Amino acid sequence: MKLVTFDDGLVGRIAEEDVVEFDVTSMREYFERGGAVEETGRRFRLSEVRLRAPIVPKKFFHTAGNFREHHEDLVRVDWSHPVNKGIVFFQNVDAIIGPEDAIVYPDNLTRELDYELELAVVIGRPGKFFTAEQAVEHIAGYLIFNDITARDIQRREMQSGVFSFSKAIDTFCPIGPYIVTADEIGDPHDLDMELRVNGDVRQKSNTSRMSVSLPQLVAYHSPQVYSAGDLITTGTIAGVAASTDDPFANYLKPGDVVEAEIEGLGVLRNRVVSWREAHGTDAPPAEQWV
Repeated sequence: MKLVTFDDGLVGRIAEEDVVEFDVTSMREYFERGGAVEETGRRFRLSEVRLRAPIVPKKFFHTAGNFREHHEDLVRVDWSHPVNKGIVFFQNVDAIIGPEDAIVYPDNLTRELDYELELAVVIGRPGKFFTAEQAVEHIAGYLIFNDITARDIQRREMQSGVFSFSKAIDTFCPIGPYIVTADEIGDPHDLDMELRVNGDVRQKSNTSRMSVSLPQLVAYHSPQVYSAGDLITTGTIAGVAASTDDPFANYLKPGDVVEAEIEGLGVLRNRVVSWREAHGTDAPPAEQWV
């Protein structure tokens, strides 16, 4: 199934050209009830609803460095720090936006706004301390994640060996356009991935190039305790703006349209807008203490 949150927080599934509504108050509740929910009997034309971020999880586990090609790409351009596998941190769920929502460029904070296409795993069953073999039972589905990153902030953070602020700013967490249940994805380790900016292909790879398999990754995070509906990201692929020969020609700017696509999971489209376009004022001064 393709599961969606739409309009003012309604939850349902896509059925050809329609959306069939579920009798639940949120997508998290859908997974907390193990998908055992009733339909309300209401159907909506897909073309007439507004898709939202499909879920706001209780916890959002972020994994970096799982695609070796991303690390090698940054080494080639002498990026400030290595991005080896095993980097784990929590993403800010309040920064989540959905398909067609605007990424707001905070020019008071950054001049180096980058994109990172990633696959995200949806946890369907709570649990902790389980093996990779058991992890399959906890994987409910998949969606697309675009890990928007302020590279100038990230470089400062990485001097201490960890980063979070650079990726957790308001609107920096686009996910969607829907959740595809695991039964509809044949082999999640063989999905084509592509990110485009204004139609220009910037990132292109395949999930087969992950260093760590999805069951291993899900099991690895399990000591941190899963709730139903939690999300785990799997790291980005080569081709981020920071790894190009001229990063400032490729960093995102207001007016850019970013399309993140993964085979079978749809296209997550977001436009970058200025602070003034989003809020009607100039960005407020940013406090600095570093």
